[in-house]
Amino acid sequence: MVDYTSPITAAFELQRQTIKQSQEALEQGIEFQKDFNRALVDGLDGQEDAQRRVVELQREAILNTLETVEANVPGAEDAMTEARNTVDEQFEQLLDSHEEAFENIAAGIEDGTETYDDFASEYLDALTDQLEMVIEAHEDLETQSVEAAEEVTDQLEQLQSQVEDVQQRVGDLQNQG
Repeated sequence: MVDYTSPITAAFELQRQTIKQSQEALEQGIEFQKDFNRALVDGLDGQEDAQRRVVELQREAILNTLETVEANVPGAEDAMTEARNTVDEQFEQLLDSHEEAFENIAAGIEDGTETYDDFASEYLDALTDQLEMVIEAHEDLETQSVEAAEEVTDQLEQLQSQVEDVQQRVGDLQNQG
């Protein structure tokens, strides 16, 4: 008996493996996006520190300039003291606004990241459930296909046997006649 079911079984197995590999690739892609989002949030602290240092360096440069003017211009002490106070106040406001802006940005990104993570988890759970149903239906279809192929094979073998019997009888009749 020729086994026609092996190619059918192999094709179905290949299809299931393709479905599973596609699911794994999707899961890896989502995990990569989650990791990227976390790295983005983690990188904000470094970005904030770097920008804060630049602002503080600018502040120091302006204050150094005011000190130089004060030291080289007679009678500029009072004006430079007032200018230094104004610069200090404005830079403190700038640094406070800078810190608040980064806190808001970080909070927004963290919220977005959490929302994405929740959505991705729910999506993957739903996808896993759906793929399990697809795989079950696929396995049922495979079973039905194998059974149908076996039935066709059995019927063909019976038909072949009947044809051989008829040929034998015809041969016997020809030999008798």
